[in-house]
Parts: sequence; C-alpha cells; structure tokens
Amino acid sequence: MPTPVEGAMNGDSGSHRIQAGTATLEPFSLVRGDLFFRLQRRLGLIPADGSGILRRAVLYSMLCWLPLVVWAWVAGRMLPGDTADPLLAHYDIHVRCLVSVPLMILAEGTAQAIVPTGFSQFLRRGIVDGNMEPAFRDIIASGIRLRDRVYPWIMIAGLVLAWTTVTFIQPDPDEISWAKEGADGRSFGAWWFLLVVRPVFSILLLVWFWRLILLGIVLFRIARLPLLLVPSHPDRLGGLGFLCWFSLVFSPLVLALSAAVAAHWAHAVLHHGVQVSSLYVEMATLAVVLVLLTIVPLFSFTPLLSRTRRQALADYGVLLALHGRKVRQRWILGERVEDDGLLGAPELGPVADTQTLYQSVTAMQIVPASKASLIAVAGAAILPMAIVIAIQWPLQEILIGLVKTLL
Repeated sequence: MPTPVEGAMNGDSGSHRIQAGTATLEPFSLVRGDLFFRLQRRLGLIPADGSGILRRAVLYSMLCWLPLVVWAWVAGRMLPGDTADPLLAHYDIHVRCLVSVPLMILAEGTAQAIVPTGFSQFLRRGIVDGNMEPAFRDIIASGIRLRDRVYPWIMIAGLVLAWTTVTFIQPDPDEISWAKEGADGRSFGAWWFLLVVRPVFSILLLVWFWRLILLGIVLFRIARLPLLLVPSHPDRLGGLGFLCWFSLVFSPLVLALSAAVAAHWAHAVLHHGVQVSSLYVEMATLAVVLVLLTIVPLFSFTPLLSRTRRQALADYGVLLALHGRKVRQRWILGERVEDDGLLGAPELGPVADTQTLYQSVTAMQIVPASKASLIAVAGAAILPMAIVIAIQWPLQEILIGLVKTLL
C-alpha cells in the first residue's frame, strides 16, 4: 500500500469521514479545527472550502522577508558594497523567512494527507476489533477535544510573548548588526525582525511541537489497548507498518529547523572565521535529535511489539517443533503418524515454508520505523548541514580529486 501523500496540497478540507472497513471513523487531524486554524479562517487566510496552504506559505514568507529587504535596500544596508555588514550576508534571516516559515506551513498538507488515513488503518487491518472499537473511538474523540482546547494555545502565546520580550530587551548583537541606526542602535529593520520575524517563526515552531506532543498522547493511549497484531506480517511490525508514515509528517519541520540552524552556521563560517570542523559535534547532535524527535511518539508501541515478538517466538517455536518432529517421524524414521493434520495443513505448507514463517517472526522489529522513513527524515536533517560543510570543502576540487584517483 503506498503512503497516502498524494493530494497533500490539493486543499482537501478533511471534513469527510474515512471509511474503515464496514465502519466509519471520524478523521483525526493534527492541523484542522484547532484555535490556530479557526483564527486564520476568521481572518480570511483559510478559505471555507480548503486549506489555503500555498497562499499562506507565500503570505507569511513575504510578511517576514519583504519589509526587511525593502528597508535595507532604501537604507543602503542590503548589498556588500553598501555597508560592511549587509543584510544579504545574514543567511539565517533569509532562510528563516524564505525556507523555514513556508516549510512549516506546507507541512500541514503532508500531515492532513497522512494522519487521518493512518488512524483508519487500525480498523481496516483488524488491529482494533469490534470489542476494542468503542475504546478506540473514545481515544480519537478525546484527542480531537484536546486539540481544540484553548489552554495549549494560551501557553504557546505566553511562551512567544516572553521570548519576544527577552530578545527585544537583550537581542543577539550579531542578529541585528546589519540594522543598527540611531542613538539606541534600533531601526525599522531591527524592530521588524524582533517583533515580527522572530515571533512568527517561534509561533509556527511551537505549534508544531504541540502537534508532535498531541500525536504522541493519542498514540500512547492507543498503544495501551490489547491490539491484535500479526507477528508474521511481512512489514515486520505485526501489521503496524503504517505507523512509519507518521514520522514523515514531521520531515518538513526537520528540514525547516536544520536549514535555519545551518544558515546561522554558514554566516559564522563565512563572516566570522569559524572552522566547519569545529561544528561537527554540534551538527551530529542536531541531526540525531531531529531524527529522534520524529519517532519519539512511535516508541509508545515498543513495549507492545516487544511482548508480541517474545510471545510469538515461543508460540511459533512450539508449533514448528511439533511440525518438524512429525516430519522426522514420518519421513526419516518411517514411523506411522497418527494425526497428520498438521503435516497437511495448507497454512503451513512444506518445511521450507514453516522455516520462512519462523524467520519472519524472528525479524520482527520493536521500533515502528522503516529504513525508508528514517532515510527521508535523516536526509532532511543532513542536507542543509552538508551545504555548510561544502563551504570549506569545494565540490569542484573534490570531483577533480575523485576523477584523478579513478583514472
């Protein structure tokens, strides 16, 4: 089954019910229906019949970036020839506005495409049966109520307000060095960066952290149900392979954060003489943290998968031992086997098939993360850092060196 990312940007409202076998499941969305969504819709940023993702990405990006560029251009602070410390050299500001902010908006499309479909798989695959279905639906409903509460957003607003106040009173001198003007060193550019660009970035970042926590809470509650896993399932996760999709929801967030930090490092390397080699530990730490961030909600299923694997190894071991003993009695020892129903069972097949069955149980994973999903998330984390590394490792020289080595 392909991952449900097709149509992520088509503006689907997500208000329909998802068919889950013979039942319908109220779709759980991370990005629709909460206070932030309702506020944007009331302001006309989100249309009544869609999500307005593309136009919001452009709007937020230009709101942050365009006034800075216009002021810097008029004030002669934009290009290297105009001043010793131009805005153009502060890559982190441009990347925040033109890359990170749009990515955190565009990520809503990915989330809306994956999350509701992912939750429907619990019913469609029979992992949640009729006896568990009422409890499962209660968990989904409680998750929707938690998403729609006001209290998390009050906390987000309070944190952004506090951080904005602190950074406004004591800003990082390097961040606004390009906009110093007047007696207090503050100009329109500095004010806009401190009071608009940084708060917008912080709000979007905290919103996605809250969504990560919310998803973790819902998955944790589902993992406590007596789910009906299939140890021999080819996805090596007992049928929970669709959970790997959820880590992809946060890959745009990973790219946005990595790009913002990498742009700051690039400025330090090119304009402050910092050696790339001195950043390797920080880069590795950031990459590991960002990858772990996307799979932490999935660790809720690790105890269940571990118990299922351990029990399945014991159960399948007994079954295959009995099967192998009957095969030996019948074909090696030539003895008469009274009950050969096990030998003729089409579900087990020949000896080679029974061994494959046991090997599939042995290969069962206890962390719901696939190689493809990990590569996608790790790639999003590493790509911006690789660009920074390439600053002091010229690509042309590397390619010439490789060609000379090969030839």
